[in-house]
Formats: sequence, structure tokens, C-alpha cells
Amino acid sequence: MTESPTTAIRPKVRDTILQSLRAGVVPKVGQRYIQVGRAQELEALLGDIDRIADGGSSFRLVIGDYGSGKTFFLMLVRAVALERKLVTLHSDLNPDRRLQGSGGHARSLYNELLRNAATRATPDGGAIPSIVEKFVSSAIEEANAAGSTPGEIIAKRLSALSELVGGFDFASVIHSYWEGHDQGNDQLTSDAIRWLRGEFSTKTDARAALGVRTIIDDTNWYDHLKLLALFVRMAGYGGIMVCLDELVNLYKLNHTTSRAANYEQLLAILNDSLQGTAQGLGWVLGGTPEFLMDTRRGLYSYRALQSRLAENQFASDGLVDFSVPVLRLSSLSPEDFYLLLSNIRSVYAGGDPAKYLLGDEGLQAFMQHCESRIGNAYFRTPRETIMPFINLLAVLDQNPGADWRALIGQIEITPETNPDLAPLEEDTESERPLQPIGAVSVETADSSVSSSASSGSSNDDLTQFKL
Repeated sequence: MTESPTTAIRPKVRDTILQSLRAGVVPKVGQRYIQVGRAQELEALLGDIDRIADGGSSFRLVIGDYGSGKTFFLMLVRAVALERKLVTLHSDLNPDRRLQGSGGHARSLYNELLRNAATRATPDGGAIPSIVEKFVSSAIEEANAAGSTPGEIIAKRLSALSELVGGFDFASVIHSYWEGHDQGNDQLTSDAIRWLRGEFSTKTDARAALGVRTIIDDTNWYDHLKLLALFVRMAGYGGIMVCLDELVNLYKLNHTTSRAANYEQLLAILNDSLQGTAQGLGWVLGGTPEFLMDTRRGLYSYRALQSRLAENQFASDGLVDFSVPVLRLSSLSPEDFYLLLSNIRSVYAGGDPAKYLLGDEGLQAFMQHCESRIGNAYFRTPRETIMPFINLLAVLDQNPGADWRALIGQIEITPETNPDLAPLEEDTESERPLQPIGAVSVETADSSVSSSASSGSSNDDLTQFKL
């Protein structure tokens, strides 16, 4: 999966990769130029992609230490899924985007997933209009060949969806898109796309715009995602791969009921995937070991999830099992890390070995310096080591007379610490509904405010106004 060191790299791609790595984030393009190791894990996910394209389902929980490369691995899997003609949806979880919530949190996640929908032709997101357009275009071609009308063909294709939960309104919205397409009504097609993305906030608005009685909300978003997976297959794609990162945000929830509700939704997704009832739909989710194994707050605190996500007891002493839902990312070996530094050096040189700023001796010296500072952690959690390496190359590039031997000794490297283990402070006792951007919320500092207010006393010192 790695590129040849002599492969020419376009300046735009080179700059994007280096800027992302230097900032400690995963580049959205060019992952193949720096990918090393984890061949078995990637092979397991390739099998999942083939299963989805064959109409099956999959579920993978990618577990790795903070800074071990989970996000990079998810991005790589997503890129492969696009090449295999799947539609990918991706998002990070955060306090306002969850699997379940009563204040619009789940709908916000659905909306973000749909806005990031990507295909091989539209890898940067926003692919829902093109997917619907492809479905309509193929229906027109079939109607012309059969001597029928596109409306009849569309109704025939979508009849299988009408029997499913939410399927009737879903089919009606697709038919409305066709009507807008046929009549040149841009407003109607735009409203149809808005509904599919979950952007209608009230049923009244949806009914006025499209004549449907339901909208996508916190309670039914997952049912509509399963409908969408069937629809994209009708449009000619293999299925949907959903990539969710930062699931540690569920672990951080202080409110026990909210955390349990999210775990229950995750259990429903897992059951559907294992039982094969979600056709053409796969999930890849990234989390830390604490998020999985903590019996007080993690997934193992939910007994049903613990039993389904338990490790194979025979996979020990060097034996592995990549068929289970939990996929643990193995640490990079020192050899893998050396190859990673070599690839980064090649990217910095634009793929031209004649422009290498650091020889093999320099790479080895840099690795020895890292090991002397933080031990073997330098290749188990490589992010904090990659950033100073790129900084070193930048100094050598802009100061041709600089000696790398003197510079390496000045590099300060510290082990990564995980800031995500601290719980969310603002989510303590109840669900907070999402508020529009710019809205002003009034929050009380303790429960005594309401009782004091009712008695007529002043509580200005206990009220916080937040924009």
C-alpha cells in the first residue's frame, strides 16, 4: 500500500500532506504516500468492503491508543471504499453530535454525515444531489428503452422501500425530486435534497414544501440511513460505509442515562450488522481502549455490548483473529517507523531522491534520539514524533548550511497524554437541546436559583449568560 519513494508528488498534494502532519492532523489526500504497516488490519477491512458491496453489512470498532493512528486508518479505509464504488459518510462525534439525544443531537450527526457524503467522483463531500441525479438519469434511460415514463419506473424501483419504516415518505421525496427535475423547478429539487439531509426542523415546513408528514429527527435517523443504503444501491453504488471517529465523546458523558441511551443505539446498530438486516451498510468506528474496556463508563459497562465485543480467548500469545467486531491497531514496529520517516522525507522532496534533506544516517540518528527521550512510545504513538521530524526538515530546507547532527540533539519530544479521559463538564444532569448559532442561553449555577426566584430574591450573581 505504500508508494515508491521515486514517485513524483504534485506540489499541492505535497503541501497538504506536510501541513496536516505538521499540525498533528490527518491529511485528507495522499494517505497512500505515507501508509506503512498494519497490512492484516487493512486486509480485514477490505473484506468488509467487499461484503457491503455484495449487499451484506459490517461493523468494526477500531481501537487504538491516543495518537496511535486511528484517524489515519479510518481515512485510509474510507479512501479504499470510495475506490470500490461505495458511498462514504463520515463525521466526528462531539457534545452536539451523538448517536442518540433528545435535543437534536442525533439529527445533527445525521445531517453532518449526509453533508460529508462522498463518492469517487465527489470525494470532498456533498454527493447526495449527484447520487439522486444518477438514480433519476438511469430511470429516464430505462423508461426510454422500455417505452414507459420515468415516473412509472421510479415508482416501480422505489416500491420495495415503501414497506419499510419511513420508506413511503422517502419514496415520495425522491419522486418530488424527479418532478422538480422534469418541470425545471429548482426549489422543489432543493427541498427534496434538504429533506434527505435532515435539514427540515418541523413537520409543518416539510408538508408545505413536499407534501410529506414526517421529517428525519432524533428518533428515526438510523431507519433513514438504512433506507439510504438501499437507495444508493438502486442508484448503482455498492452501498454505504459510515466512518465515525472520536467515539470517546460518549465515554466522556457525565449523565448516566444519556450515555446508556447512546450505548443502546450502538447496540442496535451492532445487532443489525451482525444479523445482516442492514443491507449494504457498514460501520467503522474509532475509539480508545478506555472507551471500550472501562467497566464503569465504557462500552463494557453495558453488559450486552460487553458480551458481543468480547475478545476471542484463543487469540493470545501472538495469535490474532480479525473476524471479530473489535479491531485493535497493532503498534508500528521500529522497521515500520523507519519506513514512515523515509516516506515523509520523500514527500518533502516531492518524490525526488536527489532533493532529500536527510540521509539514512540522519533517520537512524533521529530514531535513536526519540528512543532515548521517550522510549518505545515513539513508534507506538507516532504523532508527536512526526511533527518535530517535519520541523527538522523545514529548518534544513531553509538553512542549507545547518548541520542535522547539531539540530537533532535540540529536539524536545514528550510522550502523548490523552486529554479525552476528562468527562464533559457541561453535560451533567439532563440533555441540553441544541441552540441556533447566535442564540443566547441562560443557565443557572445551581438548583437553588429557581426556588429563590420564586420567593422574589435576586440571583443575578448565580446566572451566567453565554453566547
